[in-house]
Amino acid sequence: MALGALSLQANAGGFIEDSTSSLTLRNFYYDLNNKNTADNRNEANEWGQGFIFNYASGFTEGTVGVGVDVIGLLGVRLDGGGDGDTANRRKPGQLFPTESNGKAAHEYSKAGATAKLRISKTEARIGTLLPKLPVVTYNDGRLLPQLFEGGQITSNEIDNLTLTAGQLEHTKTRSSTDDIGLRIAGASENTNKFYFAGGDWKVSKDLTLQYYYGNLEDFYKQHFLGASHNWQIGPGSLKTDLRYFDSRADGKNGSAAGRAEGYTSNGYWHAGDPHDGEVDNQTWSALFTYTLGGHSASLGYQQVEGDSAFPFLNQGDGSTAYLITDRQIGKFLSAGERTWLAEYGYDFAKLGLPGLKASVVYLKGDNVDSANGDLKEWERDFRLDYTLQDGPLKGLGFSWRNASQRGNVTTDSDENRLIVSYTLPLL
Repeated sequence: MALGALSLQANAGGFIEDSTSSLTLRNFYYDLNNKNTADNRNEANEWGQGFIFNYASGFTEGTVGVGVDVIGLLGVRLDGGGDGDTANRRKPGQLFPTESNGKAAHEYSKAGATAKLRISKTEARIGTLLPKLPVVTYNDGRLLPQLFEGGQITSNEIDNLTLTAGQLEHTKTRSSTDDIGLRIAGASENTNKFYFAGGDWKVSKDLTLQYYYGNLEDFYKQHFLGASHNWQIGPGSLKTDLRYFDSRADGKNGSAAGRAEGYTSNGYWHAGDPHDGEVDNQTWSALFTYTLGGHSASLGYQQVEGDSAFPFLNQGDGSTAYLITDRQIGKFLSAGERTWLAEYGYDFAKLGLPGLKASVVYLKGDNVDSANGDLKEWERDFRLDYTLQDGPLKGLGFSWRNASQRGNVTTDSDENRLIVSYTLPLL
């Protein structure tokens, strides 16, 4: 019996010794001013304190290693952003879920656990996932991050090749505690099956090639090809980022009867088009970034082709698309849209101010298909970040993010985010 206990303790050694745990404190102020609306009544001003607890165990020793990860999230309201009255200019619901009376909840919380197994260089996870893949990426643009539920396998058995596959069933969006199904923009129905698979091949230290497949049952099948290359040019380097998506209808979205049930996509179709609401999209982009010292300058172009908008998991409460144009306010992914972007960033460490960074980006989109002719939009984002480099509060971060969007694609808006964050190691 004593030998059995010693054996169990030895096998659990990696589980405990390799465990890590942290608590991230995120103070978030959000201000949105929508223009050209009656009384500017869609303004939003909210302030909250977020607590993000993460625990990741190591793996038990032996051929099959076993472990568990846990995440716990709590958001506390400091300013709820109005009372939900239609006569009130401030509308709650950006950082917090709303109550039945339209007011922001005083607090909300959610949690998740992930069981994990490791054999050799292959790892399986089932439970709560935070995927960051070209065909599905979780959103972390507000007080608390979005969570997905499902299973995933990642293998690195072959040198320089990472293979990934899995299935997602539902999500807790960033400002909600409810498990909901999966869908795309324009749909009123959900599904609980999103399949994904793909790989990253590091051809050389400077070149990485990607292929991924995503299938949201009854909505779309999507193929992704990507290439990332770094080229040393004189004292600086040029990074090339190429992306291509081909998305087609799947299941009910491919039939008029299915689309009539609510399995539809956003986009533009001429009156009487029998394919109204059907996913048909090809999106490609190229982004070039030259870095020299503390300077970085980027130029990019993206083209959205087909009758439908770019499809991706979008439950309507904040979502992320793996596009070079997914920025602070807009995503520039409407049917037919062509977008140019220019970005400049500077790292002040080169001037003796480590931890201070600034960037500005401008995007201009046009040729958006609509019944009123081609529409246009533009966005300008500015970001300033500073992180303390030493002292008792080393790692304390400050971020100001300011953006403006104008055009006739959507409502004109100005937005500010002020974020103070600090991660406290616990293990």
